[in-house]
Amino acid sequence: MSANPFQVEPGPVLSKRSLNRALLERQMLIQRKQMSALEAIEHLVGLQAQAPNPPYIGLWARLADFQQAELSKLIQSRQAVRIALMRSTIHLVSSRDCLALRPLLQPVLERGLRGSYGKHLTAIDQEALSAAGRALVEERPRTFQEISALLAEDERWRDLDPSAIANIVRTHIPLVQVPPRGLWGESGQAAHTSAETWLGTGLSVDCSVDSSIETIIERYLAAFGPATVQDMQAWSGLTKLNGVISLMRPRLRIFRDEHGKEVFDLPDAPLPDPDAPISAKFMAEFDNALLSHADRSRIISEDDRKRVFTINGIIRSTFLIDGFVQGMWKITKERDTATLVIDPFRPLSKKDKTELAAEGVNLLTFAAGEFAVHNIRINEPLS
Repeated sequence: MSANPFQVEPGPVLSKRSLNRALLERQMLIQRKQMSALEAIEHLVGLQAQAPNPPYIGLWARLADFQQAELSKLIQSRQAVRIALMRSTIHLVSSRDCLALRPLLQPVLERGLRGSYGKHLTAIDQEALSAAGRALVEERPRTFQEISALLAEDERWRDLDPSAIANIVRTHIPLVQVPPRGLWGESGQAAHTSAETWLGTGLSVDCSVDSSIETIIERYLAAFGPATVQDMQAWSGLTKLNGVISLMRPRLRIFRDEHGKEVFDLPDAPLPDPDAPISAKFMAEFDNALLSHADRSRIISEDDRKRVFTINGIIRSTFLIDGFVQGMWKITKERDTATLVIDPFRPLSKKDKTELAAEGVNLLTFAAGEFAVHNIRINEPLS
């Protein structure tokens, strides 16, 4: 029987280590880059940012000579903003990406709203509620508590769950968190206004950013690839991307992973030596390098994922040994002393401990420079 002329030949196989090294190179985690914070934020298509400080740690891990003031200035000058985007989670992105990405990711937010508050949405005029919410936040920035309380004064929404009110507004109005939220070391509740008011322009008007889904996928691959369609969907929250990839196939490289799944990549994207040595690296909470694939085994094992990803949505700070998550870390502060506490999941070699201690000194200098005394404690393995 003759071969089927339309059969797609299986692509070359990429091992887990090959995928790991490619991810780390594109995430700027093999070697720190000489790049501005704004350029890095755009290359990474944003940084997940539920908490204010993790994006600073994430950029410190990736950029040479990065200091907190650089990112704080971007936020204060409105060149970078905090807004719900991929996976309906708060991301720190450039103002250009805010304008371009939010309309394309609107279906993700709407699906999340239906999943969480479906029973509360029946018979609600969401358009009217959102318009009233927009008027409030464009009058002045407001917290979700303020938004819900003020809108509940209207008899139309008096009996609604306050969290449903806030999330309806959050879904239909592109809300950005205004400073001091997002500035290094600042605390307090997030106050919101509309992206249009904050940035002085409407969504999708910045023609210097191509806002097509295909371009988003290309940018994802440049920062997180190679990847399966399922990976792309896990990162973005978008669904039904198989059709888009079918159109893109002629201009993509196609590989297979160790399980036989198709893995797509840009034709000129780097694929480092899978055995290239990588020094120890500290990762921020909520780091997208751990969150942006359906199959996360290229950087963290399933057993370790269960330790790092908590049931209440916290993604703990981790460290990498040979490019893979091997434990967690935190900084405790008492009086004039800051202590970096390192909790390995399994025994570390002397070389690993030496590398962690050396990089730990740099981490403490960056994250706790105001403390007079710095200590590093490596605990016994958790298993």
